[in-house]
Amino acid sequence: MANSHNRDTDVSTRTLVESMIRDDATIDAGELYDVANALGMTDQQVRLCIKRLTTEGRFTQEGRGRRAVLRATGLTRSSIEPDLEFVRFMYAQDRGQAAWDGVWHLAAFGVPESARQARDAMRDAILRHGGAPIQGGLYVSANAWEDRIQSIAAQLEVTDHIVTLTTADLTIGGIAQPRELAEHLWPLGRIADGHRRLLAAAEGFLPALRTASRTDVLTIAVGLAAEFTRAVEPDPLLPPQLLPQPWVGTAARAAVAACWAELLKSEPEQPIRLFRWYADVINEIAKPVGAHS
Repeated sequence: MANSHNRDTDVSTRTLVESMIRDDATIDAGELYDVANALGMTDQQVRLCIKRLTTEGRFTQEGRGRRAVLRATGLTRSSIEPDLEFVRFMYAQDRGQAAWDGVWHLAAFGVPESARQARDAMRDAILRHGGAPIQGGLYVSANAWEDRIQSIAAQLEVTDHIVTLTTADLTIGGIAQPRELAEHLWPLGRIADGHRRLLAAAEGFLPALRTASRTDVLTIAVGLAAEFTRAVEPDPLLPPQLLPQPWVGTAARAAVAACWAELLKSEPEQPIRLFRWYADVINEIAKPVGAHS
């Protein structure tokens, strides 16, 4: 059964609740409690989490206990959808469809102390998009990110304090060779460890899916999405030319795609949104390289 693997998956109660939202923005509380139990959570944990989320205005609740129906508010629906453009780019890189042109992309900002909150938010956004700090207020990425950086700066109203530039000639502390620069700038060992964990989880889930019950299918979907997010969030998605080869992230993502392909075969009548979010991406991956839409 799937449960032996599911209990090894570190999923927060809040992540579980948000992952169980169906296409009609509702959650079947009975199903939620079943999946929570399969993940080793108690009913009390789930009840307390639901109470917090309703207090925060993220859900409304109709009914009580396992017969209740939770409904996600607009605030929740707009804030939890994964960045599927990011996921598509990730798999395109793995398939050799996003070759690196040797250009480094830099962003610098000097937001004044009077706008400290916006400054901190800008820094966090740059790091979240894979930027590595070079020195105070200066960050680098191997991927084109100018549009996103400018969009975030506009949202935070700090556009006047942002500079973006590109170079094919980057030297830091005497290091100029691109792969050595990548090793110097990003914690590749820690990132690889996260992908090894993801690979082990996906390899454990795949055989379990073939005989999984409905609850097990949902539990695996939630666990797999959580492990995937945990592994890829700190990953700057460096091009293969900058990574040790073979790169474990490529193998881990291939194993995840195999699991999602299997999950989609048993898609429930009222699927949770996770199925829809990843279905299009997985279907794209399944196409032969060079195939047109």
